[in-house]
Order: sequence, then C-alpha cells, then structure tokens
Amino acid sequence: MLQRKGRMRKSSCIFAYFWYNRNMKTRKDSPSVTRYADMFAAMGAEPRLRIMQLLLTAHPQGLVVGNIQDELEIPASTLSHHLDKLKNEELVRVRREGTFLWYSANLEALQEVMNFLYAECCTRNKAIEPGELVAIGSAPKCGPERKSK
Repeated sequence: MLQRKGRMRKSSCIFAYFWYNRNMKTRKDSPSVTRYADMFAAMGAEPRLRIMQLLLTAHPQGLVVGNIQDELEIPASTLSHHLDKLKNEELVRVRREGTFLWYSANLEALQEVMNFLYAECCTRNKAIEPGELVAIGSAPKCGPERKSK
C-alpha cells in the first residue's frame, strides 16, 4: 500500500513540474499560429472545404444559402453549422439582402493563410521563389514558354 502511494506521489510531482514550469518552448508568434491553426481546422472538415470551393467559384458575388444547400446536398441545419464555423474564422463573409443571406469567400483571409504557409519556404530556405506564388484571383503562372521552331 505504501509503495502504491509513493508511485502516485512521484507521478503527481512530475505532472506538477510540467504543469507549473511550462518548460515547453513557445514561439513569439504563437497567437498568429493559433489563429491559422483555427482557420485550417475550420476548413479541415470535408463539407466545409467543399463549401469554400463552391464559394470561390461564385466569387465575387457569392451564393445564397439555398443555392449552396442545393449544390452540395447538405441539410439546412448542418449547412448552417458549417457556415457558422467558417464565418467565425472569418473565412467567409455574409451579407443580407432582404430575406436572403449571401455568403462569399473572404479572399483576404485566404491570401493571409497562403502567405503564412509560404513565408518560411520563400524567405529562409528558398524552396519556392517568391515570384512563383500567384495571387488569388489572377491567372496561374505556366512554366517557361517553348520556342517554336
């Protein structure tokens, strides 16, 4: 019985050490990393990613909720939940016109996420040249043009 209590005391001391000392190193920019993690988590569910794709195809006008529901065949209550998650992370914008709610993709937020992803590879290790990144909404950059003979 004493041995068992000793083990519990030892494990609780280890837990307390990590809990109170918080010796895990954190980066200075962790609030922004947390924000981006939340944005990725919001887009991480398959229905929400499909919603984002659909809203991007309807940019800049956006779509009425009923059209999103018809296109993706998602029940109204489920769609409302998914749109709310995306709206809370500022990935979509909503505007009311009469009785209709229009949803559109927030391109600024998506561009911010892209910049976050590529910042390290373009600035420190040059895995991708900064000029190779394409702004959202512009034509994709093709490879080098071939010279015709």
